[in-house]
Amino acid sequence: MSKKSLVVLFKTIAPLALGAYLFWLFFSSMTDDDLASFKKAFSEANYFWVVLSLVLAYVALWSRATRWKYMLEALDYKTPYSNRYHAIMIGYLVNFTIPRAGEASRAAMLYRSDGVPFSKSFGTIIGERVFDLIMLGSVTGLAMLVGYTDLMEIFDSISNLGTPAESTDGVSTKQMILIILGALFLCVVVLIIWKKGLRDKLIHFVKDVIHGALSIFKSKNPGGFIAHTLLIWLCYIGMFAVPFYALPETSHFPMSGLLIGFIAGSVGITLTNGGLGVYPILVGLVVAFYIKDDYPDDAEGIGKALGMLMWISQTLFMVILGLVSLALLPKNYTKENDTIRESSKQNR
Repeated sequence: MSKKSLVVLFKTIAPLALGAYLFWLFFSSMTDDDLASFKKAFSEANYFWVVLSLVLAYVALWSRATRWKYMLEALDYKTPYSNRYHAIMIGYLVNFTIPRAGEASRAAMLYRSDGVPFSKSFGTIIGERVFDLIMLGSVTGLAMLVGYTDLMEIFDSISNLGTPAESTDGVSTKQMILIILGALFLCVVVLIIWKKGLRDKLIHFVKDVIHGALSIFKSKNPGGFIAHTLLIWLCYIGMFAVPFYALPETSHFPMSGLLIGFIAGSVGITLTNGGLGVYPILVGLVVAFYIKDDYPDDAEGIGKALGMLMWISQTLFMVILGLVSLALLPKNYTKENDTIRESSKQNR
C-alpha cells in the first residue's frame, strides 16, 4: 500500500474510531436515572418541531445551491440548479466518510456533470467557506457578547470532560490543551519556514482563497450572494433552535444558550465524521448546563436526548438526500468535451 493510500486510510479510520469511542462514552457515562430521562425525552418529544427543522435545513441547501451560481457565473460558467444541488449533497455525503473531503468531491461532481474545471469550481468553494467563516465568527462573537460567563463555564466543563481537573504536576486540562495547540502551531510555522514546497503550497492556497473570495465582487448580483448567505445562516440557527420546542423542559431556552449550543454543535461537526459521537455530547452538555437548576436529576439525560435527536434526524436526512443525489447526478461530461470547448474558444 502506498504512502498516500495510508494517509487517506488514516484520515478515514481515525475520525471514525474517535467518533465510535465518543458514541460509546455518550451512553456509558449515563447513570440509570440519566438513561431513564433520556428514553422518556425521546418517547415524549413532539416530532413536529424536528420535521420543521429539516424543512429549514432543506431551505438552506436550496439557498446554498442558488448562491453557488453567482460565483460560477462570475467565472463565466452557467450550470443548472439541479446539478449544483446534487454536487453539494454528494459533497456532504462524502464528508461522512472522509472529513473535509466533501469540498473536493463537490468540485469533482460539477466537472462530471457540467465540465467546470476542478480548480476553478474548487476556488469558488473556498471563497464560500471564507464568507461562511465570517458568519460563524459573527455568531461566535454574538454568543460571547450575550453569554461570555456561561461560555467560559461550559468550556471548563468540556475541557475537564472525562479527566481530572488537575494532573499530577498541577497543570490543568485546559492548560494542557493550550500547550498542545501551541506546540502544533509552532511545528507548522517551522515547517513552513524550512520546507519550500510546503511554503509554496500555502502561498498558492492563500491566492486561491483570495481569488475565490473576490470572485463574488465580479458577479452581476453580489446582493443576491449576500442575501443567500444571510438566509443560509438564519436557517442554520433556526434548524438548531426549533427542535428545542420538541421538549417541554427546553421550550423556553435562553437565546444565549441557543447561540452557545449552536457554536458547540458547529465545532462538533468538524471534529469527527458528521459530528459522530461528539455533536450530541457537546450539545447535550450545553443543554444540561442551562436546565440543571430546574431539572437537577434529569438535566443530563434530557440534554443528551435532545442532542442525539438533533444529530440523528439531521444525519439521516443528509445521508438520504446525498444518496438520492448520487443516483441522479448526470455523468455527461468527458475530457473530449474539454477539447471541443477549447477548440470553440480558439475559433471565436
